[in-house]
Amino acid sequence: MVRRLDVTGADGVRLTAWDFTERTAPQTGPGVLLLHGLMGRASHWAPAARRLAARHRTIALDQRGHGTSDKPAAGPFTREAYVADALAAVESLGLGPVTLVGHSMGALTAWQLAAEHPDLVRALVICDMRASALGAASQREWQDWFRRWPTPFPSLDAVRRWFGEDDPWVERPNPARGAFFAEVMAEHPDGWRPVFDPAQMLTSRETWVHDAHWDSLAQVRCPTLVLRGLDGELGRAEAQEMVRVLPHGAYAEIPDAGHLLHYEHADAWWDAVSPFLNGVLTS
Repeated sequence: MVRRLDVTGADGVRLTAWDFTERTAPQTGPGVLLLHGLMGRASHWAPAARRLAARHRTIALDQRGHGTSDKPAAGPFTREAYVADALAAVESLGLGPVTLVGHSMGALTAWQLAAEHPDLVRALVICDMRASALGAASQREWQDWFRRWPTPFPSLDAVRRWFGEDDPWVERPNPARGAFFAEVMAEHPDGWRPVFDPAQMLTSRETWVHDAHWDSLAQVRCPTLVLRGLDGELGRAEAQEMVRVLPHGAYAEIPDAGHLLHYEHADAWWDAVSPFLNGVLTS
């Protein structure tokens, strides 16, 4: 049974963490912290977390602005704030030396935490996150995309259909993508709307739209797995360059997977991640 835990993040922001740990795994001490991507939430890790939780203490965090955590109107939604929140979770829950598993934005937070606090991080898994800057055009594309959302949605089925089929960014029907976005909607009197503020999401992603993060990646000293889906956002050449930059980097890829690799293909994700984790967590 998943347990809710309350964490106080940077600037007093209230964060929600979710403990997936099963009775067969240690209940205290070093563990695994799962960090979702932009617009995500801790529950998106559930299919993957269940595979970890039988053997490892496994916690997933709703980051600021996401899920059931606070969404402060004034922010901040900086890299520093996200990293400070993750650090607060590690320290307050006694997870260190922690294994960090991050997807997209959560992966960037994870490797920046590992770079800044090497004594607290045992191992790192980076899931489909680029180290290069995306460029200003990417931010404009996202602004236009948010404006096209037909909110409020009349039903969750309408959410699943739009994000899984009708969204112009969908090249072919993708039910898993529709399900992913259905998990981040809440019902209002006029229909279903996202639990996050799109403006806050745009502010959050500015830090990798305009800035590259190769320097912090090179400062990560723990064993690190760079994992990508063949149809994801992280290209093979960049992923392999990330592995080269990392002092202790390893590479894996999942065929037929896109950006939501851990959510869409939990079994294949586990097959790719488990040999790495077994090596670093049993050594």
